[in-house]
This record gives sequence, structure tokens and C-alpha cells, in this order.
Amino acid sequence: MNEVIKAMLERRSIRKFKKELPKREDIETILETGLYAANGKGRQATLTVAITNPALRARFVEANRKIGGWAEGFDPFYGAPVILLVLAEKDWGNAVYDGSLVMGNLMLAAHALGLGSIWINRAREEFEQPEFIALLKELGVSGKWIGIGHCAVGYIEGELPKAAPRKPGRVLWVE
Repeated sequence: MNEVIKAMLERRSIRKFKKELPKREDIETILETGLYAANGKGRQATLTVAITNPALRARFVEANRKIGGWAEGFDPFYGAPVILLVLAEKDWGNAVYDGSLVMGNLMLAAHALGLGSIWINRAREEFEQPEFIALLKELGVSGKWIGIGHCAVGYIEGELPKAAPRKPGRVLWVE
């Protein structure tokens, strides 16, 4: 079977990660695949922020936990040591679509490299808060951005989950 198709069929969302940080080269490769995601009019209007700094990661954990309404101490990133935050230009009509394609590439690349990943939501809510708008400025990022998602990445703790059965009736073929 074609390796790309195999990765698409086998990739699963991971909800338990080892604490060990993946190799920097692997993270860089994953990030590069995001740069090649399809995008409207070739505009390339997305930005991916690679977060491996434990203190910054903790800020995202806490903000995401509060937005999601979970109890103190819960990690909505399931212990993944890498958070790849995908943002898109706020005023771009294809922002959500382009950013979603980046997220898909990131997750497939992680799987292809033997790493686990999961799409974590609530980035939009985070980047509506003054704290995170200010954070972008601290990082040297100008402009207005919308949060698309967090791609949590790391080594899988345990086994790769099995695929749930596919629901029938989700393809309509018209000849």
C-alpha cells in the first residue's frame, strides 16, 4: 500500500504521551510539512509556533484547562511535551480551512515519524484573550491572528489505538 495512504488510514489521536522530548530534527520535519499544506490562493497565511519550553507549555495547559472547564491539575494536552500551535491571519477568509490543512499535515507527519499526535481545540478562545495576544507580541509576531488548533506531539505511551468502525452512509457516489 502507498505509504501516504497507509499513514492516513493508521493515524490515531493519542491521549497518553511519554515525557521525553522528541528529537529536534523530527519536530523540524513535522513543522516543514505544515509549510507545504494546501492553502487558498497560495497565500500561505498561517503561522505555526513550536512550543517545547516547559514554562510556556504550562501557560497553555492552564489556559486551555480553564477554557475547557476541567479540574485543576488536568492536562488537556495529555502530557505531550511538544505543542505546535497553528494560527492563521484573522482577516483571511480561508483562515480556518488553511489552518486545518496545516494541522492535518502536522498530524500525519508525526505519525510517519513514529510519534503520536492529537488535535486540541480552544486555540481560538485562547487568542481572543489579551494575555495571548500580548504573548505573540512578546514573541515578535505582529498582525492579528486567529487560533486554529494545537497539535500536541510526543512519543506514545502504550499502544497505538485501533480504529473505531467507520459509520456507514458517509459517501454518496453519483455516476
